[in-house]
Amino acid sequence: MKLSADGGFGYSCFNCGYTAGFVPGKSLTYKTRKLLEWLNVDAEVIEQINLDSLRYRVMNGLITTQRKEIKPVNFEERELPAGFELIDPSNPRHNAYYEYLCSRSVNPDGYPYRVSPDSEDRQGKSILIPFTHKGVVVGNTIRFMDARAPKYISDSQPGYVFGLDLQQTSWQHLFVVEGVFDALSINAVAVLHNDINDVQAQIIRASGKQITVIPDYDQAGLALIAKAVELGWPVSFPEWPDGVKDVNDAVKIMGRLATVLTILQSRETIKGKIIIKGRELAKRI
Repeated sequence: MKLSADGGFGYSCFNCGYTAGFVPGKSLTYKTRKLLEWLNVDAEVIEQINLDSLRYRVMNGLITTQRKEIKPVNFEERELPAGFELIDPSNPRHNAYYEYLCSRSVNPDGYPYRVSPDSEDRQGKSILIPFTHKGVVVGNTIRFMDARAPKYISDSQPGYVFGLDLQQTSWQHLFVVEGVFDALSINAVAVLHNDINDVQAQIIRASGKQITVIPDYDQAGLALIAKAVELGWPVSFPEWPDGVKDVNDAVKIMGRLATVLTILQSRETIKGKIIIKGRELAKRI
């Protein structure tokens, strides 16, 4: 067995040809785990080595990030698609759109949604949600209300984070979710996919608030958990009713206040526990 200066090792058996190794910051491989078992290392100790290695990776990742030059983030202003008008509660032609937003448990008057009631094509059965950054329109997403695919058509610039303009300076917490309606349900920010790129991470950190990542309870959510661990961000694993897979589902059943309380109560800050709970979630989906 050959030891490395950083605490790793390499193993090679000249008799049977079995090889295994370990590099701090990487997960233990199957072959390395088996080697440790053959050396009578306790299973709990093996798991702790793996968790410590992941923690090492996260800490070094944070150090590297802190040393990076922080560049100003700018997005170009963009025009919204033609044919849409601002939603109006006094316009009876907008009733169907109001009903849809209420069915999603979001406030129809809480965001500048746009609709196209005069359109005879699929656009007439959709709601446009502008993307803004510091009050400037920088993109949009169109959510179709029918059951056909695709559900969304989006114009989003790389690194954009939805919902930052919804945040208030007096708020201490910043909830990070995947989807737009999840964000609108609890005034969170949405990364719009199951990853968080470097620009998004920079923007979210710059808020100065206590960050909590809330994953969807599906395969995409597992990827978001892994990214949160890499970034060193807390993750919440609320015990929601059966069938609830995301924040918006929870709000529809429990209401906004109860959903936010369960998120705060289930906030996990210890990276090792986040990894374990992520594995438990993976077994249930």
